[in-house]
Amino acid sequence: MPEQPTRVEIRAPRGARDGDVLTPRALRLVERLHDELESERRRLLAARRERQERLDAGELFDFLPATADLRQGEWSVPEPPADLRDRRVEITGPPDRKMVINALNSGASCFMADFEDATAPTWRNIVEGHANVLDAVRRTITFVAPDGRSYHLREDPATLLVRVRGLHLPERHLAWAREPVAGAFVDAALFLANCADELLALGSGPYLYLPKLESHREARLWNEALRLCEDELGLERGTVRVTVLIETLPAAFEMDEILWELRERALGLNAGRWDYIFSAIKRLRAHRWALLPDRSEVTMTVPFMRAYTELLVRTCHRRRAQAIGGMAAAIPSRTDAAARERALAAVAADKRREADDGFDGTWVAHPDTVATARAEFDRVLGERSDQRHRLREDVAVTAADLLALDRTPGERTWEGLVGAFEVALRYVATWLSGRGAVAIHGLMEDAATAEICRAQVWQWLRHRADLADGRTIDAALARGAFDDAYELARKGLEAAADWPALGRLGDAARLVRELVFAHELGEFLTLPGYELLASSP
Repeated sequence: MPEQPTRVEIRAPRGARDGDVLTPRALRLVERLHDELESERRRLLAARRERQERLDAGELFDFLPATADLRQGEWSVPEPPADLRDRRVEITGPPDRKMVINALNSGASCFMADFEDATAPTWRNIVEGHANVLDAVRRTITFVAPDGRSYHLREDPATLLVRVRGLHLPERHLAWAREPVAGAFVDAALFLANCADELLALGSGPYLYLPKLESHREARLWNEALRLCEDELGLERGTVRVTVLIETLPAAFEMDEILWELRERALGLNAGRWDYIFSAIKRLRAHRWALLPDRSEVTMTVPFMRAYTELLVRTCHRRRAQAIGGMAAAIPSRTDAAARERALAAVAADKRREADDGFDGTWVAHPDTVATARAEFDRVLGERSDQRHRLREDVAVTAADLLALDRTPGERTWEGLVGAFEVALRYVATWLSGRGAVAIHGLMEDAATAEICRAQVWQWLRHRADLADGRTIDAALARGAFDDAYELARKGLEAAADWPALGRLGDAARLVRELVFAHELGEFLTLPGYELLASSP
């Protein structure tokens, strides 16, 4: 039977792997998603803006009165498939070829290939990332490094999951009726059309992470999108299983509702800690009481973060869903033994807290931290695959607890101000050079941590916050900190011999300066940043 034509236009030069990824089947699925759901996607993004206007005018979040019966009712999500029953350690990273192999071979239970915050969305990164995922599914993926070392998959690799882009991100290289298609629709369509059948044949399945949802209505859109995909691809309803990242403040008030909307396919929820902090700053930006101290002081044990994670575990386990903990960003040194021990001790402490709180698994960013994280969950889980039996009925979280940013201990310091600018500059420069996961000062930084940095400085400026030394953060002080940070970023990139990122430092400086000193806080730095990525893929 001949392939049906598609009206999706590819606005990029052809690449070597395009034929494997941009198949007629995949592009038809992109077309259907855009044709049937684009207007609702835009309506939901407009609803975010409308809610922000109400928040800026003084409205605060609360649990939804209209869905109280749903929250109080007894219901559950389906049991996880066999290869996702045990998720005690998940490693995450961009879908770079070497990274995919190393992550799948790392000894982690799962690998999440991240097309969102850990990927700079150049067209070649997107297409080649999907090709790498496809090769991994087919068990044909190999890589030869410049030094001649060869990488292959081991016999029993980790279970694969894919994080698609958020609903807000466009993909300018695919267009329908001259309109860019949503990156979320592109990633879902390419992965499912190319990989779902082969994953099912392996005894696995198509598993997704859904990022940056802000409401159960957005979860409903995703369920409609995935139903459409299943119908188009001839898959049974509920074949595509999903984990939702609770990484926005609005979503924390709708966890039950989000699981309900996705209940035919939901696996669980993940505590996306860094984006959650960014979202809290962004959504409460108009309120001086929501000012936070230096980023390093906003740990998982401060009151508003503790309330969020404990509510997540309680909500998940009541619905028989899996609760997956947050990222350990530490990168253990391979040359400095003392620094390595400090990093691993920090990972162990973080994962010990999560395991003791009832999480069923956790995230790490580096293969060298897998064993440390696993040991903490092995200690609690033993032979069990999860802790869903722990209902955490001792947890009682109120709206005030989730909004308790004003109870965060710590100070704002000159070093914290300069450091925020430096991380934002170095990350954005590296992102503009085509890489989305960046090692800075022993931590793996991605778009979420850069977002915290630039949003936090914007909020400090907006409210003329005070530093611990008594100085007020005004435009002049911030410009001085920016200049110091620029020199630190330049020297850091030179020391790392990161010439591509150094070449984009000027562009990064202009973008960060524009975002931080703007009258309004921009929604995402990746939106104006996307316009600065090289127009050629």
